[in-house]
Amino acid sequence: MAGLAGGLVGQPAAPFSHGPLMVSQNHRFLQHKDGTPFFWLGDTGWLLCQQLTREEAEKYLADRKAKGFTVIQVMLLHTAADRNAYGAPALVERDPGRPAEKPGHAQAGYDYWDHVDWVLAAAARHGLYVAMVPAWGTLVKKRELNDQNVAAYAGWLAARYKDRPNVIWMTGGDIQGDVHHEVWRRMGQALRHGDPHHLITFHPFGRTRSATWFHNDPWLDFNMFQSGHQSYEQDTEGPDPKGEDNWRYVAEDYALTPVKPTIDGEPSYEQIPRGLHDKAQPRWNENDCRRYAYWSVFAGAFGHTYGDNSVMQMFKPEDKDPSFTPKKPWYEALDDPGARQMQYLAKLVRSRPFFERVPDQSVVAGENGARYERVAVTRGKAYLFAYTYTGRPFELNLGVLPGEKLMGWWYSPRDGKSKSIGLLKNEGVKRFTPPGTPAEGNDWVLVLDSVQQGFPAPGTVLSGD
Repeated sequence: MAGLAGGLVGQPAAPFSHGPLMVSQNHRFLQHKDGTPFFWLGDTGWLLCQQLTREEAEKYLADRKAKGFTVIQVMLLHTAADRNAYGAPALVERDPGRPAEKPGHAQAGYDYWDHVDWVLAAAARHGLYVAMVPAWGTLVKKRELNDQNVAAYAGWLAARYKDRPNVIWMTGGDIQGDVHHEVWRRMGQALRHGDPHHLITFHPFGRTRSATWFHNDPWLDFNMFQSGHQSYEQDTEGPDPKGEDNWRYVAEDYALTPVKPTIDGEPSYEQIPRGLHDKAQPRWNENDCRRYAYWSVFAGAFGHTYGDNSVMQMFKPEDKDPSFTPKKPWYEALDDPGARQMQYLAKLVRSRPFFERVPDQSVVAGENGARYERVAVTRGKAYLFAYTYTGRPFELNLGVLPGEKLMGWWYSPRDGKSKSIGLLKNEGVKRFTPPGTPAEGNDWVLVLDSVQQGFPAPGTVLSGD
């Protein structure tokens, strides 16, 4: 199956057996060295290495693997004063140029970097990649990480982790690339020099894109943007506010040359207040998380990252000063509905030829809806997906797929189940009416297949591993 044209294969149970990750031949996706497709389904476990014991980390990683995630995004340094759950410090005298690598923490037996090593190994046992931010942007703003020590720190990290099978590097860390720009460039260069085989990107500030500053840098393998946590009403500043339209960021990156893959590395988190800082604001829910995921992937992103307010900071009831008023501890929030529902997007795109998929809004007939009413379309050579967040009726121009007949399906992003709507003539303009009553969160994907392809039901991932 791994050799099928177009990459119609399932995610392997042991992805490292297919070789390291690399950018696909068409520069739009990621794949393994042997050509096996890789769909980035990320979870933001930012404070995993700081907050969780090994037993807790094992619980978290096992849960995310079971829910279909493939990448965990973490910070190696949140602040210069970081300690792990065992009390071991990350740095000597708060200097990133001097990692505290004394073997064995005297009190608990686990020093900071030994614990990071263990987390990486545990993630590998679960077949998970770890996308590591070497240092959050605040360390650079405070000049704790600077021109004098960044190369030493990044070089030390590269030497320590270059042979791990499941490492991805994310420079940046919720910061604009023009804030001490040279520090971020030196970090990327030092990582690439010391670790030529692992992928590298840049995690930017909310409502910004890595491509703005680093698209042409050779160390940047793929672009990342942070669509952020603001609503349409809150995002009103700047020359081109996009609000909740994260697909617009994808479209901007998709049009760039040279071509590089792109992904939303931080959309609105489940159960976080809109705009982050006002706890009286409504909280983003699983419906919003699904909308961000399907909008961005159907616009051309190579994967998607999900986040949960409690899980991203590994909130515990005893924490004295949590961020953004989480309402439940991390181990309960693991089962927030959005986390379970993300896997259905991955299963859908992996049930059809992978590398040939492109965005194609021209298929929508007439005026498309605005904001929540928008219909997002992506297609391959012999299949088409059309996503509606509200489940409103819409019209499509048929005839873009080969053959006289199409097989139609309604696929639910909420539970991954599909309903056949039978055979359709592949011609003219046709109106489609999704199941249920139109409303926010009554989202559906219309799947149209050329009959002669004999594709299985949507979401049925073929596996030959």
